[in-house]
Amino acid sequence: MSTPNLILVGCGKMGGALLTGWLEQRFADQIVVVEPEEDATREFQGSPGVHITTALENVTDRVRPDAVIFAVKPQVMDEVVPAYCRYTGHGAPVFLSIAAGTPIAFFEKILGRGAAVVRAMPNTPAAVGRGIAALTANRGVDPAQMALCQTICEAVGEVVWLGDETAMDAVTAVSGSGPAYVFHLVEALAAAGQREGLPADMAMRLARATVSGAGELLNRSPEGADVLRRNVTSPGGTTAAALDVLMADDGLAALMRRAVAAAANRSRELGG
Repeated sequence: MSTPNLILVGCGKMGGALLTGWLEQRFADQIVVVEPEEDATREFQGSPGVHITTALENVTDRVRPDAVIFAVKPQVMDEVVPAYCRYTGHGAPVFLSIAAGTPIAFFEKILGRGAAVVRAMPNTPAAVGRGIAALTANRGVDPAQMALCQTICEAVGEVVWLGDETAMDAVTAVSGSGPAYVFHLVEALAAAGQREGLPADMAMRLARATVSGAGELLNRSPEGADVLRRNVTSPGGTTAAALDVLMADDGLAALMRRAVAAAANRSRELGG
């Protein structure tokens, strides 16, 4: 389906990132955005094919979506999802959720056991077409709907499918929350450079360009991260001295294990 009709429920950070990617790819024929906060949709006002409303009740029955994408916070799903029962039944769309920690069973309970539900965990680099999303589907999703959900997410990055929904908590902790870890790395690297005597603006410029450049090198290189790390590490040199600290038993790997475990556990808590 080259030009589907979509309803995007929520246009915050993640919903906005997806919408930005769809518009750049000219992906959908019609996108209805349901978002009560007008400030969240201001930049999309007047975009071709985008219709913005503050409530679903304002959407005419003539709008028949191929997919409904839930991009609201997990904490408000209870009050948001029931209104979309109007789209269940014959010719129903696939319901695609990108809410962290909200299991497929939650949507089946409200929309019905026969509802076609796909759970996804994308990340914010979708805004620049460099996201990655992990998807998992219930038995109500047919091959065409799976293909549509894949295309929806591929418009803004890569897609992987999970055979087991329980793996979604780990995905959330690694790639869903992962961009924040990288951004904090830039902050920490810049602060360390400033402590060594660099002006604050120069330290941030160096840190930002280094991390984004290393990421692009990793993206383009056929070699693994471990090989690229060794390639820039001369024995007894400055990089080796830093890695002695970062790769110590209590170094970055241990810290990252604790961070990812905390995020995964919180995802499980949100899922109830």
